[in-house]
Amino acid sequence: MDFTGGESYLSSFDSKAYLTSFCTLGSQRDDILKFRLKKLYQTFGPGGIRGDVLIDIGTGPTIYTLLSACESFPYIIASDFTDQNRNELKKWLKNDPEAFDWSEIVKTVCEIEGKSRDKWEEKQNKLRSIIQKVLKCDVTRSNPLDPVEVPAADCLITSFCLETACKDLESYRCSIQNITRLLRPGGHLVLIGALGNTYYMVQQKAFSCLSLDEDAVRGAITQAGYTIQSMEILPIPEKTAHVDTADSLANFFLVAKKETENLTY
Repeated sequence: MDFTGGESYLSSFDSKAYLTSFCTLGSQRDDILKFRLKKLYQTFGPGGIRGDVLIDIGTGPTIYTLLSACESFPYIIASDFTDQNRNELKKWLKNDPEAFDWSEIVKTVCEIEGKSRDKWEEKQNKLRSIIQKVLKCDVTRSNPLDPVEVPAADCLITSFCLETACKDLESYRCSIQNITRLLRPGGHLVLIGALGNTYYMVQQKAFSCLSLDEDAVRGAITQAGYTIQSMEILPIPEKTAHVDTADSLANFFLVAKKETENLTY
């Protein structure tokens, strides 16, 4: 399908419908979502990545990528391109009754972390207190958060952002280099994405994705000056059962470390 540009996202992306389709437990996508939640805990849990500043690039209207990270980082910056996604996230931060209900996801993360499900409200409140900013972000710009100045991050997370923002592999590589400028040398990148994905659906509207394979992802990351520490791939079972939401072949979860030399930009 044709590339979905930023104007289409600004005019027609339905944040609540996206959350209902992709961030709700009790569907055929539970295993996919729980794979990400478990990997996030493994990454940010005991003995994992920690630091002072974490920046989430392309947070969307979601919070799940930050639920384990908030135990290891005291200062988190969220960001997204679309106004409606940032507004939906701000509703949750303000505990607005119209905000999306994340309680089941938060309870599940508490279980994964070995805590009582009853601790979910405490977990939510902790994350609310740690997200310091919600910024406009454009990964196609050399400074994705321009004009806002932020401290160098100890960790970047980006989840299902780059493959939707980039029309070809060259722009995907460039966007990785752009976001890498926000990360201090020796810091970590956590990249969550899809392989073989050409579209996803939100309320009957199709949005394009850049179809990637493992070699393309690994090549783009190493070219940007990282050492890949791990990459786990979850094949999508019964792919035909998901064609009404997306056509991805697999999800991947990658952790890489930014080196201090041999950068290509």
